[in-house]
Amino acid sequence: MVSFIHKKEIKFALVVSLVATFGSLYLSEVAHFDPCKLCWYQRIFMYPQVFILATALKEKFQNVFKYALPLSITGFIIAAYHYYFQISGNPLIPCSAVGFSVSCSQRFFTYYGYITIPWMSLSAFSLITFFMLLAKSNKT
Repeated sequence: MVSFIHKKEIKFALVVSLVATFGSLYLSEVAHFDPCKLCWYQRIFMYPQVFILATALKEKFQNVFKYALPLSITGFIIAAYHYYFQISGNPLIPCSAVGFSVSCSQRFFTYYGYITIPWMSLSAFSLITFFMLLAKSNKT
C-alpha cells in the first residue's frame, strides 16, 4: 500500500483536508450544527492545511511536511482531547456552553456507537499526519 501512495502523499493529504474542511462547513452552514469551542480550535488547525497543501502541490514544494505536520499533530491532540471528554460523559469539560457556543460534550449524532464529529476530525488529522510522515521519510 505504501508503494501506491509513494510520491502522492501531498495529494492524498490535500484530499483529506478538503473533505474535512467542506464537511465541517456543511455541518455548520447547511445542517446548522453550531460548532463548540474545541471544534473551532480544530478548524483553526485544519482549514489552513488546504491552502498550504494546495500551494505545495502547485509549486512542487516537497518540504511541506515542515508546515503541515505541526498543524496536523496539534489538531490531532485537540481532537483526541475533545473525543475523550465527549465519550467519557465528563460534565466538567472546560468549554461547556461558553457564550453562544454549544457544549463541547454535546453529540449531534453517533454512528456505529462511536463515530462522532470529533472522531471524524481525529481521523482526518491522523490521516494527514500519516501522509506527512510518509512524505518526510521519502524526502530523507
